[in-house]
Amino acid sequence: MTFGNVLPCRHEIGAFVTLAALIARNQTIEMPFYLNLALDNGVKPSEISEIVTHLAFYSGWANAMSAVGVVKDVFAAHKIGTDQLPAASPKLLPLNEAAEAQRAARNEQQFGAVAPGVLQYTTDILFLDLWLRPDLAPRDRSLVTVSSLIATGQVAQIPYHLNRAMDNGLTQEQGAEVLTQLAFYAGWPNVFSALPVAKEVFDKRSR
Repeated sequence: MTFGNVLPCRHEIGAFVTLAALIARNQTIEMPFYLNLALDNGVKPSEISEIVTHLAFYSGWANAMSAVGVVKDVFAAHKIGTDQLPAASPKLLPLNEAAEAQRAARNEQQFGAVAPGVLQYTTDILFLDLWLRPDLAPRDRSLVTVSSLIATGQVAQIPYHLNRAMDNGLTQEQGAEVLTQLAFYAGWPNVFSALPVAKEVFDKRSR
């Protein structure tokens, strides 16, 4: 089964979901096939590069660096050069200052006395930089994040990021198809653990 068959809405969405699951779970053996399939289905090299960069923060540096070696070989085979990849420091997308202030204040209230360094890096590196990089659309960046969380069983983090994904344009139908896709690539237990959380998010947003 390939991602093109599971997700009818857009081949790129299935590619993002599958690649995110493989990177987050450090399943490098399967990556070359799906990287080639992603490129064949219209995913840009710049988007693949950004997925790896993004998941360095959301699934760990070691998993991302393992993926880098695989991506490097696939790009070389396709003669993809650095001119097709994102700049290290691109011009960032506009910041939603109100939403960011609300997020930072909420985290500070909950965890400011626990790990201030984590909160500072979360603000400066993730939400004032990583999330504003332009070579992966905000909806797709959210999609990759949610997929990696489900694939690694990080249930507690799903509500915030699934809501953010839907704020960024992910529909409930697409969210449901993401869960279907991940059942095959991350396993039924991880998806069934995520189902009640997704249901609660969908129900609250439909009221």
